[in-house]
Formats: sequence, C-alpha cells, structure tokens
Amino acid sequence: MYWKPVYYMLEDSFECWLLNAQHMHNVPGRKTDVIDAAWIAQLLEHGLVRPSFVPPKPIRALRDLTRHRRTTIEDRTRAVQRLEKVMQDCGIKLTSVASELLGKSGRAMIEAMLAGEEDPEVLADLARRRLRVKIPQLREALAGRPLADHQKLLVRQLLAQIDLCEGAVAELDRRVEVMLAPFVELVGRVMTIPGVGRRTAECLIAEAGMDMGRFPTAAHLASWAGICPGNHASGGTVRSGRSRQGSTWLRTALTEAAWAWLGRELAR
Repeated sequence: MYWKPVYYMLEDSFECWLLNAQHMHNVPGRKTDVIDAAWIAQLLEHGLVRPSFVPPKPIRALRDLTRHRRTTIEDRTRAVQRLEKVMQDCGIKLTSVASELLGKSGRAMIEAMLAGEEDPEVLADLARRRLRVKIPQLREALAGRPLADHQKLLVRQLLAQIDLCEGAVAELDRRVEVMLAPFVELVGRVMTIPGVGRRTAECLIAEAGMDMGRFPTAAHLASWAGICPGNHASGGTVRSGRSRQGSTWLRTALTEAAWAWLGRELAR
C-alpha cells in the first residue's frame, strides 16, 4: 500500500520495478536501509529478482471501480441482513415465505409497517404476482409485534442505506461499461469461460489486465492469483500444501466462477 504514491510519481519518469520483499532475504544482523538498498542492487545486477506485476494506469482505474463496486455490494448485503434481524426481533418472518426481503412485495409491506399498518391481513394483501398465492402463509409470517419507534428509525435508515448502495452500484456499472466499451470483444471472450458472467469478466480483466504476456503460462497466472496448492517438501516429507498469498480480489472472483459452474453442472 505504501509503495503506491512513490511508484505512481516515478513511473512516468523512468522504468520502475516493484519487488516482492519475500524474494529478497537479506542476512540478519547488521541491517539498515542503505545496506538493504545495496543488497537489492546486487540481486538486480545478477538477475536474481523479477518485477512484480503492476497494471497500467487504465487497468488500475478500472480495478479501483470494480473493487469499490464489490465492497459496495457487500455493504448492501450487510444492511439487508441487519434489516432482516430487526424484522426477526419483532417476530416477522417474511423471508420464510418470500424468497427476497426487499422484492416489490416485501418493500411495500415494510413501507406500510413504517406508515403504522399492523393488520397482517392488510399487509399480506400487498403481495404481488406469484406471491399472492401464498397470502395465507404471509398472514402467519406477518403476525408479529408492531415495530417500535426506535425500530422504525433503524428500518428507515437501513432502507436509505440500501437505496444509496444500489444507486452507487448502478453508477459504477455504467462507468465500468463505458471504460470497457472499446474491449467488448475481449469481455465476450472472457465470458466464454465456464461460470464467468459479465461482472466476473470485468473483475478478471481489472485484476489480471489485458496483456497476458506478463504471465509466461497459465500456471504462472494461477500461482500469482494464489489459487494453486503450495509445494513445500523436505526429505520426502510434505510440510505444507498451503497456497501462497496472492490477489484476494482475483482469487475470490475465480472461486465464485468455479462454484457457479459447479452449481450448474450439479443442476443438470
């Protein structure tokens, strides 16, 4: 994190290399920044270090947007979970009948509760479309205690937070789409990977970049992402198979794609 301002300031003036500290173990003991710098220079002269992957500026901008979008979606999910907890505290089991708490029907019922409506029959009658066939179950699920004043305040604030997150995600989606407009064909090719949808494809491009020449083989990319098992053996004894620390954002996207593909395969 602390290397970024220095790197970004110098990258336009000359070629900068970002080195992995784990690849440059110095001899312990007498250690200063000057000695470290001399040691790094010696390693570089002998070709014993390689630069870490730093994507170009356009990809870094795209990466900032896709990462912020993901954290905003996670914030919305947490707000929905807190809203569900408030409802559960009042004995309102709406999600035991409706598949989504904040669908059109659920949102209408919650708004009616905030307006002071307490009759389960009136609230259940706000169900729309296919949920109307479950009105008897909805009456039972909505037969809880009325929302207290402080709970109404919490619900209003949570709804406002959820709406804010949804608006932010929609704006980020539009901006990402504009940035990737010149690369529609590339996005389409990435989406041909099993389990990869539009957002996952955008994340993969933002994290790994568009120039795969940075990675000699697919195995190098998998290692950089931290999704391949470790190889630590000595004297015929395997000590650890733990994967290395890689890009958390890329590993998460690839894992989600794998689970999506597996889910579709099992559903066949």
